[in-house]
Amino acid sequence: MTGVPASAAGGPGAPGTRGAAGPSGASGKGTSGTGASGAQGSKTPRGGKLSAAAVNQASLWNVANLLTMLRLVLVPGFVALMLADGGYDPVWRAWAWAAFAVAMITDVFDGHLARTYNLVTDFGKIADPIADKAIMGAALICLSSLGDLPWWVTGVILGRELGITLMRFVVIRYGVIPASRGGKIKTLAQGVAVGMYVLALTGPLATLRFWVMAVAVALTVVTGLDYVRQAIVLRRQGLAEREAAAEEAEA
Repeated sequence: MTGVPASAAGGPGAPGTRGAAGPSGASGKGTSGTGASGAQGSKTPRGGKLSAAAVNQASLWNVANLLTMLRLVLVPGFVALMLADGGYDPVWRAWAWAAFAVAMITDVFDGHLARTYNLVTDFGKIADPIADKAIMGAALICLSSLGDLPWWVTGVILGRELGITLMRFVVIRYGVIPASRGGKIKTLAQGVAVGMYVLALTGPLATLRFWVMAVAVALTVVTGLDYVRQAIVLRRQGLAEREAAAEEAEA
């Protein structure tokens, strides 16, 4: 968790110093021979515990995490709307598009809010990418199962997303691969293209969505290859730095 103030983390009576102040607190609680300082020592740790708990609760239930949770809740709702009445009713597809659009919009805002207002938490780091891939994966699989989108398109997009995520974990010991501008454009293109396929479009708009999806697939492949290149460079640099540090230590 982030954002714990110094008074809760290291001040007198904080949970971290409970072991040092325990005896005085115990005597203040159970004996009559301890003065005002003993009474204060018994009350302060309890107040410290409550303060720390309040800070942790506020850190978890912040607006950025709530938006991430909303996206996770929207996934089963989107699938139900997408497949309602056989999956081809324009009205249900419109409602499914609305749920998908809300998920995509909250994806933009929750990360921005977390970084701007220092609301980054361990929960958000884990849940945010899961929510992103869950709503996109659900949409692609539903579209392919209904015959609206070729399965190879779903395979390329989901394979790239899962592959890059695993690769990030593999090379994280050497450093973090930052999100590129191309990756952000790719995400936008995927969202627009999938959203157009979710809607029951016909005529010129149906033709247009084909080309938008083609652009999204191309960006998916190109940015994926770029991330692989960055991972290789990052690993080489990390290994070179380790070897240099080892040689310096031996010298």
